[in-house]
Amino acid sequence: MTASVNSAPRTGYASVNGLEMYYEVHGEGEPLVLLHGALSATGTSFGALLPQLSRSHQVISVEQQAHGHTADIDRPLTMPQMAKDTAALLAHLGVEQADIFGYSMGTGVAVELARHHPALIRRLVLASVSFNPSGLHPELLQNLSGLEPEHLIGTPWHEEYLRIAPRPEDFPVLVRKVTEMNARIPELTPEEFAEISAPTLIIIGDSDIIRPEHGVEMFRLLGGGVIGDLVGLPPSQLAILPGTPHSTLTQRADLLVPMIGSFLRTG
Repeated sequence: MTASVNSAPRTGYASVNGLEMYYEVHGEGEPLVLLHGALSATGTSFGALLPQLSRSHQVISVEQQAHGHTADIDRPLTMPQMAKDTAALLAHLGVEQADIFGYSMGTGVAVELARHHPALIRRLVLASVSFNPSGLHPELLQNLSGLEPEHLIGTPWHEEYLRIAPRPEDFPVLVRKVTEMNARIPELTPEEFAEISAPTLIIIGDSDIIRPEHGVEMFRLLGGGVIGDLVGLPPSQLAILPGTPHSTLTQRADLLVPMIGSFLRTG
């Protein structure tokens, strides 16, 4: 059944791991879970994509600790904990298996889900992903370490937070916790990343925060880099979007919607 683009989403909060975690459910069909980027929420991460994705899927967007409508609690921000929260939320919603689409920080959460809750994932879409800090441009890590709340005043992320956060005055706390999290980005070995069993679509921009070489490395680790005409296509795929930096990658609906739709329909 195809849902109307203008249908109001079902929204709610789930009590998971001491957190009141906000979620939205759009459309009908097979479940597709959206995992947003750092300092962001559903709107700024997926606003350009969600209306079209929800035409063919039941899209479940979640907002992690201290992000969007979900209030902060007294614990650090970590991707492993966010993955546990997300798995608990899906159990609360009765979702036994879903496609997962992570962007930026959300890819780290998605990778943790793929490693520790593999039965939960049918297919995986990772937009701007790395499995250790060496996959990022070195100057990015230097810039992230000096991030201050005033650097973000007036940005879409700040304006979204002021509009929807339960405690808008907590924005400096969010920035501090994200900065601390960025100093502890999970580091996987190539062998650990290669353990991901779900078919995976890796997406990066050609001017992304991810080094292009790292995108190719991840694709090879997941079975790519072969001559498809001779041995068949691998289950995983790689896409490098032209003329695309990190900040606007998920706004490229013209490229992403048909690409993701085709990948999710495979198999």
